[in-house]
Amino acid sequence: MIIRSTVLAKLGDNIATEMIAAAAFVTSSKPDALGRIACKGIDPYFVDKMKPGGVLVGGKNFGCSSSREWAPVALKAAGVKLIIADFFARIFYRNAVNLGLPIVECPGISQKLQVGDTVEVDLEKGTLKIPGTGETLKISPMPLFLIRRLEVGGLIPELQKEFQKR
Repeated sequence: MIIRSTVLAKLGDNIATEMIAAAAFVTSSKPDALGRIACKGIDPYFVDKMKPGGVLVGGKNFGCSSSREWAPVALKAAGVKLIIADFFARIFYRNAVNLGLPIVECPGISQKLQVGDTVEVDLEKGTLKIPGTGETLKISPMPLFLIRRLEVGGLIPELQKEFQKR
């Protein structure tokens, strides 16, 4: 699975799930409603910046704190196609993949990428290219079963597809 897109937003270190989908702004758990409040407490203009298919760059410990699924749902509904960060909280990582949101760890990437940069990520080969600088970085390849999960839209669509076969 190859994802090529443009960085439209950048957040810092220790971005907690509560900051991504703050309970103070949540009026519904429906994806479209969560998408409208994504990162509102961190950056009130985040939703305006993030257009469908955009890349979000984070720093260290992205998605820390609680295990709320609202956070990756909100980001995906806001148009995020891919999140690249130095390091993710494990539960956020799995929630994102299970919800069909591609996510890539690359130590030091928050210092290399800026809003407006184009990136190309090959999840299977484990490469992250920055065409503007000609740099290719090594990332951990994603297991094929997780790539398949992303391709069908997440764990629930994957299971639905599997059950339809039976």
